[in-house]
Amino acid sequence: MTEHVYKTPRGSIHYWSGMARADAPWLVFLPGLSADHTLFDKQIAHFAPTHNCFVWDAPAHGFSRPFALDFTMRDLATYLHELFALIGVVRPVLIGQSLGGYIAQAYMAAYPGEASGFVSIDSCPMSRKYYSWWELALLKRTKWMYMSIPYKLLIRWGVWGTATTAYGRALMEKMWSAYDKRTFCELADHGYRILAQAVQERDEYVIDCPVLLICGEKDAAGSAKSYNRRWNKVDGHPLRWIPGAGHNANTDAPETVNALIGEFVQSLKG
Repeated sequence: MTEHVYKTPRGSIHYWSGMARADAPWLVFLPGLSADHTLFDKQIAHFAPTHNCFVWDAPAHGFSRPFALDFTMRDLATYLHELFALIGVVRPVLIGQSLGGYIAQAYMAAYPGEASGFVSIDSCPMSRKYYSWWELALLKRTKWMYMSIPYKLLIRWGVWGTATTAYGRALMEKMWSAYDKRTFCELADHGYRILAQAVQERDEYVIDCPVLLICGEKDAAGSAKSYNRRWNKVDGHPLRWIPGAGHNANTDAPETVNALIGEFVQSLKG
């Protein structure tokens, strides 16, 4: 995997890509809100020798800072599309954790027919029918709630709320500790806000490719588990529960998640 930098008027985006061979499928890994590319270290190590892989630090995350917080979910999809064109990513399997899953859905809405598959890891649907007005209202009002909590306590709650294993918690603590409190709170607020805005912009986010939903049985982030149950029931997407895993199921149970991703990618060839 080679690091690259893509400059935009808002700031620079850091991303990593590697080609195993020209005819191998592209796996695109999209980390969640506040997480950086290391969230998928276990997946990159497993798949990079045999698959073409891409992972980024999303704008305003990790090395992709500083970055002006005036982008939308559609802007994130556009940046991905530009990067894919630049390095030759075609028919990608989009693998998004939490916010990364929302970005993947925004991408598929903006560029229908381009994705060959979608793996949602502890993410949720974006179609308007899944959300009440008060849920969307709350998503737009998180900054001062976060700012009111001492940062060390906020990190502790967040780390224990997103991961169940020592590895997963240490990784989240390392990523979150790279932000100062105001930067973190503003980033979280912006992420939730653009999600709510994207949900309100259109009634339906059509997913025009095969889908696999993955969710940790101990996911304690918001209502992720209930959303996934409804997503599975209403839209019929297959759902796989990961025993003992939290919101970052791919760090808590990497072998299990890697096996599921591998089986899903293999099924697309048929």
